[in-house]
Amino acid sequence: MIKMEKDILQIENEKVESQLIINSLTPENCEFYETAGGFAAIKVGDKDYGHINIIRTFPFSSLWEFLSVREVEGKQEEIGIIEDLNIFDKPTFELIAKQLEIRYFMPEITKIISIKEEYGHAYWSVMTNKGKCSFATAAGSSGAVTKKGNRVIIKDSDENRFEIADITKLTTKEFKKLDLYL
Repeated sequence: MIKMEKDILQIENEKVESQLIINSLTPENCEFYETAGGFAAIKVGDKDYGHINIIRTFPFSSLWEFLSVREVEGKQEEIGIIEDLNIFDKPTFELIAKQLEIRYFMPEITKIISIKEEYGHAYWSVMTNKGKCSFATAAGSSGAVTKKGNRVIIKDSDENRFEIADITKLTTKEFKKLDLYL
């Protein structure tokens, strides 16, 4: 019985140690390709993982660096990290950029028309680079608005994200509407 416990502990320790190893994905050790359905897929050595998920580990500060490549099935285990997407050829860069654009769809707010609070929610009416849009956020300091430098990310009640790329480009009237949420 004691021998079996050590084996289980040893197996668990090996699993933890293997998870701590970061596999760096480079053009030399992997090949990205597009599936028939238009999804990104990867081959690493002799193993073909097929359709994969690509996740930004630092979505607000590093758009093309430290991208986590994960399996789609099961526990979505990490296959490896792309430390800098710019080292890949143009077709690979474009394939992965397309996947990230779909995953991180975030219209840019170009004008704040109005923000009205009612019953614990803020109702936003804005113009975006995709057209006019209305959405709701929780009112108050619920973390719906994140500011990093001059960039602002607004997360609505349905977890959709909207971006104001540079708040210094807002008019004084627009900034006053937004200032209550910063």
